[in-house]
Amino acid sequence: MDYRTLGQSGLRVSAIGLGCMGMSHAYGAPADRRDMTELLADAVDMGYTFFDTAESYGTVDNPHDNEELLGEALKPFRDKIAIATKFGITFENLAAPGVHAVVTDSRPEVIRRSVEGSLRRLQTDHIDLYYQHRTDPRVEPETVASVMAELIKEGKVLHWGLSEASVEYLRRAHSVCPVTAVQNRYSMMARWNEALFPVLQELGIGFIAFSPLANGLLSRCYTATDHFDVANDYRAYMPQFQEDSFGKNKALFSLLDELAERKHATPAQISLAWMLCKKPWIVPIPGTRKLCRLKENIGAADISLSAEEIKGIDEALDAMHMSDVFSGSLVKSRAI
Repeated sequence: MDYRTLGQSGLRVSAIGLGCMGMSHAYGAPADRRDMTELLADAVDMGYTFFDTAESYGTVDNPHDNEELLGEALKPFRDKIAIATKFGITFENLAAPGVHAVVTDSRPEVIRRSVEGSLRRLQTDHIDLYYQHRTDPRVEPETVASVMAELIKEGKVLHWGLSEASVEYLRRAHSVCPVTAVQNRYSMMARWNEALFPVLQELGIGFIAFSPLANGLLSRCYTATDHFDVANDYRAYMPQFQEDSFGKNKALFSLLDELAERKHATPAQISLAWMLCKKPWIVPIPGTRKLCRLKENIGAADISLSAEEIKGIDEALDAMHMSDVFSGSLVKSRAI
């Protein structure tokens, strides 16, 4: 595995991270705890050192299931890995089917409660990277950054980051307490966050790409005949998994297949290598419940795409017709 430093922070992580949300949340019923414990140990053995979770990834019965899973499974390897988790949201009406709206709350006292809860569930005395999951319009970025500075001084947090924040918010927060990483949606189907790259380069901030395979579609493992549980699987509602989307995405699939054949790789590996080769401070965090996918994803770090090849792919994507892609849950402000 290759390793990367996120911006100017000094936080060094595996070039491919592991997004762990889907083990507990949004991709059907939670996976078997013992199976996921074994998978996480396998990931460490392969060279993964960067594991992503959040206090809100869970179920109605256990809203914090994912942090508890990682806390127990990764405890034997804690000195070898970096764990990222998040504060600042709760899911609205988690028992209902469909994609759940999120409600933001980043009041300082809430952040304090959140960090203590995450430390306890993760069975650790520090969080390597602590993200504000979504910005709270009722709390100024300087206020959030000041709390992060305090937590870093106390040693409870080593680095902090933002997810889905505006450039203005990022700059204001960064001026108070330097931001290590921004975690945003990014894939060949979701490229709007490339507009942030010059700012991240300027400020020395890393970029963590979540949903780098467009929630799995770019792995080319799905067809129009696949169906998902409407009760607890977000993919049932995502536009890229609707039956008519597969026809709309034929050109994209053909591009992936052609590149995969040329590079002796898989479409998923090409999708990940494309972003890895763009910037040395981009780290994708694809999720999986399967050992074979864990091995496949890590192989993307060994694939080289030249600047000319990247340019050609980008130009092809710019001119390409494709379906809509899921852009995230509705974000709501908390009641006063």
